[in-house]
Formats: sequence, C-alpha cells, structure tokens
Amino acid sequence: MPYTAATVQLLSPEGTLVQRDANEQYIPYVDKLSDDALYEFHRHMVVMRRFDIEAANLQRQGQLALWIPSNGQEAAQVGSALAAKPQDHLFPAYREHVIARIRGVDPVTILAMLRGHSHGGWDPKEHNNFHLYTLVIGSQTLHATGYAMGINLDGMVGTGDPDKDTAVMVYFGDGSTSQGDVSEAMVFAASYQTPQVFFLQNNHWAISVPVSRQSRTPLYLRGEGFGIPSVQIDGNDVLASFAVTKANLDAARSGHGPSFIEALTYRMGAHTTSDDPSKYRHDSELEFWGQRDPITRFENFLRGRGASDTVFADIAAEGDDLAADIRKRITELEVPANSTMFDHVYSDPHPVMDAQRQALADFETSFEEGQ
Repeated sequence: MPYTAATVQLLSPEGTLVQRDANEQYIPYVDKLSDDALYEFHRHMVVMRRFDIEAANLQRQGQLALWIPSNGQEAAQVGSALAAKPQDHLFPAYREHVIARIRGVDPVTILAMLRGHSHGGWDPKEHNNFHLYTLVIGSQTLHATGYAMGINLDGMVGTGDPDKDTAVMVYFGDGSTSQGDVSEAMVFAASYQTPQVFFLQNNHWAISVPVSRQSRTPLYLRGEGFGIPSVQIDGNDVLASFAVTKANLDAARSGHGPSFIEALTYRMGAHTTSDDPSKYRHDSELEFWGQRDPITRFENFLRGRGASDTVFADIAAEGDDLAADIRKRITELEVPANSTMFDHVYSDPHPVMDAQRQALADFETSFEEGQ
C-alpha cells in the first residue's frame, strides 16, 4: 500500500524539503533542530544498520539462533524515539533495536536473548522507561494502554509541568492490526482518553502476507474508526517521523488523549533469518522502496546543508566499531547453566519450578553415574 494523498512527508526521496500547506504545523519542530541534532538522527540510523548487518552475519555463522532485521525501518524508529521525553514510556514489539539502544539497552542484551543465553529481560526503570520486547503479536498494545490508564489515574498528565507530564508510545506492525488485542487496546484508549500514541510501522508484510490482504483501506483509518485522531506519515522520512510524533506526544501529555500514527515504511530484509522473502516478494517492489532508502535520503539532505565527508566517515567508523565490539562480546559470553531456565518464571519461589529444576538435575546426574 504506497503513499496516499494524506501521507505527511517533509523530506522527498531525493532529500529536499517538501513545501506544502499540510506540512505547516510540523515545520516548527524541524526548524528548532540544530545541526548536531540532525547529525544525531543520521548517526543512529547508520550505526544501527551496521549493527543489523553484523547481527545477521552472526546468525548465518551459527552464533545466534535467530535474528530479526530492521533494515529499512530506521527513520520511523529513530525519529519517533528521539521525539519522546525521558519520562515517556515506550513499549516495543521485537524489531525496535535502535530504539532500545537510544534508551540505553546494550545491543548485546538483545543478541544474548537470540543466542539463547537469557530470557531477554531488562528493567525498564534502568533503561529510560523502555519496556520489554514482546513476541506475542499485538499484546504490547494492551500493556501500553493499561499503563497509560495508570498514568492518568496517578495525575501525571496535563499538569503543565514539562518534567512531570508523561505519555506512552507503543510500537506495532501491520500484521498485528489483525489481532483482537490491538482493537481492544484502542477501545480502552479512546474510552479512557489515555495519554498515548499508537505508532504503527507498516512495513507492508506480515511475514508472507501482504498488507493489502489484511486491509482494504489505509491502516491509519483504523484509529479513526475508534474515535482516535490518526495520521499517516512517510516512515522513511526521519524528519516527518520526528515532527509528527513529537506533536502527538506533546498533545498526549497535555491531556488531549490518544492518537494513531501509521508510518509507511518497508522491511527490506526477511521477516527473520528463518524466512525467505524471495518466495513471495517481487524485485520491482524492492526496487521501489530501495529508491526511498531512509539513510540515503537523509544523507542527501545533510550534504545539501553543507555536511562534510568527515561527518559521514566518522559515523561509518562508529558503526564498524560497534559491529566489532558486539561480535567480540557475544562470542565471549559464557554458556549459562541449564537450571537458569527455571529462574524468574514466577516473581516468588514456586514449588513446581523447584521440582522441575531438581528433576533436570537428577536427569543430568544419571548420565554421570552411568559412565
């Protein structure tokens, strides 16, 4: 489902600013950005794409059980994440790697989960309110809405204090819009006027199912159907992602209720490394979206503003350094004891877990006794 007449685009595929009446309300957000802030957008996108490539290589070399690529979706993620304030709570799905890093999650923590070394958890309080990856499709929208309801009840919205007023943003994909959880989350968000932004990354494929089979209308209209103000943006335009998200988060913190953003982007790689997209996608589609690459677009924009080759060389070097660092650290991880699989299943000690842990220990001991 390509761009529509309603799509907000601030930066053209060629990297030039788009001047039209529909953009006027968002231009002030962009005008306030310094050169350093713009370079920060580019740095996050480039460095984490390099991380993404390295992680895929690690999986192919047997160092990870699985990898979940985010190649092509960097602008949607970086722009929206940098639009949030530290007190805002972000609820991801499972592909938001650059957002995790922006919020302070060590990338090796994500890789350790996909290597089978951990259950994948981190404490959101210690990572700038970035909540846990969620593999149960769409369920994070319910978690986010419930949390946003609690923020409302705690009086943390519409106080006029910019350091206190808090919003929630939840990320989900086009495939999850077919799950009942997402609809239920929007029902409660609209009913309770939660301080919340639903951020849909429409990457056009729910594994092998195209979005056109799931919805006969643009997905941002789903939000409108629940009475939630909604907007569709060019998700490969980091400026649009930043400005539109910031405007909607500001409104949420001020007590104006939930909103819905559909970011039109594209999953350039496979759904995961266990998927073969060549079985269901056409080369013409890849070519179309390749010409709208978010990183190339933004680099053209920055060069047009006078950015030097040194800026891009330094950023590329940082990406290479991160790739080398995560490769070294992930291969040095010690294999955890088998018994750790029973840890943290429940918040308190549980007799069933204790029995299963002992049963595994006895089973392993039986091999030693038979030698």
